[in-house]
Amino acid sequence: MDSHSRAARPAPPAPPGSSREPLTAPVPDAPDASDVAASAAGAPGAAHDVAVEVLRHGPLPRSQLARRLGLSAGSLTRLSKPLIASGLLIEAPPAADPETRRPTRPLDVPADRHRFVGVDVAPGAAWGVLTDLRAQVVARQDVPLADRSPATVVDAVSRLVTSLAARTGGVSTVDEVGVTLDGYVDASGVVRRALPLGWSGPVDVTSALEERLGRRVVVGNGMHAFTQTEHWFGEGRSTSSFAVLAVGTGIGYGLVMHDAVVETPDSGLHLLTHLPLDSSGPRCPVGHRGCAASLLTLRALEAAGGLALGHPTTAAQLLAEASAGDPLAQVVVDDAARHLGTLVAAVAGFTMVERIMLTGDAAAVATVGRGALAEGVHAARDPEASPVDLVVRSDDSSAWGRGAAGMAVQAYVSSPGWFTVEAAEAG
Repeated sequence: MDSHSRAARPAPPAPPGSSREPLTAPVPDAPDASDVAASAAGAPGAAHDVAVEVLRHGPLPRSQLARRLGLSAGSLTRLSKPLIASGLLIEAPPAADPETRRPTRPLDVPADRHRFVGVDVAPGAAWGVLTDLRAQVVARQDVPLADRSPATVVDAVSRLVTSLAARTGGVSTVDEVGVTLDGYVDASGVVRRALPLGWSGPVDVTSALEERLGRRVVVGNGMHAFTQTEHWFGEGRSTSSFAVLAVGTGIGYGLVMHDAVVETPDSGLHLLTHLPLDSSGPRCPVGHRGCAASLLTLRALEAAGGLALGHPTTAAQLLAEASAGDPLAQVVVDDAARHLGTLVAAVAGFTMVERIMLTGDAAAVATVGRGALAEGVHAARDPEASPVDLVVRSDDSSAWGRGAAGMAVQAYVSSPGWFTVEAAEAG
């Protein structure tokens, strides 16, 4: 199973009046905590795998759950019994087993019992959401950033988390907080670089936020978190290999292989931004001719649109005019869509993933220029290769906050706190 890449940090002291102990605190008096812990320890990871499988794919009939995990019916019963007793798993209303057609009580998680806050930090604003255990958005809110300094970011994120958490009883009732940005975050939670924010040196955002909020905070790369969340709870949930392309100011790229998100120190560098696509194309700001940055980004669309239309235009205006039937705007969009198809074919060919998801501020190029996109994919792909399973999603800023919340969910369920807290509450 995939797990969050950040090393576990000890939870800060709970704020005065908190009704919940820190997530890592033992719960010796909880009657079911030892049973749950013993179940997890007795079969290496097996009880945890059962719980995570139900979280990601539930509600699941027991027969289907056992088959997915390669367990016998008896083993599943032994592992799931203490999880049900603790309240970590629940029995859903009776239903017919789709395989045996016999009545069954599928296993599920009490997703609505939990709350998580996720915040994504962009150069001009912070976008936040409140979610349940399956990263389903309950509320959303954003705040502008007066500037990009670490102090301003920490202050804005703290206010946003506090405001969203107030809707569910306060920060002390939130299980975990996730914060993402466009940059590289090391294993200790220190932001080593975040160039869109102008941070070229290390900034310990994690410690600063934990001190302000009195809760454990998980900080990570936004593209990585978005990919994690889509793999667990979104378009990539049914796959073990999955790629995400986010086309906007740059070319974001996320990859899942063997049911785990691929992460390296280079993950925050927009590795596909300068991939060559057309040797006769224009130069990008750093001098590469015909790379993805010079052909697909918002800046590239606006430059090409301005030349074709004879007046300055935004990418949104260009796409709107093409959708309305303007032939010059459509030519510009089709050119970009064709090059985007080349990029999609390259990702599909290099990785051989089951599905590719396209999102970002410029993702509408794929729908407005649908025919040209297909031409680009076809021209760059073996004619006998399987069709590319491409999912296009229009950009939604709150989706990146949801990515941060999903990262927090995964950090939470990967820690002992998920087992001990549920057992304590059941007791």
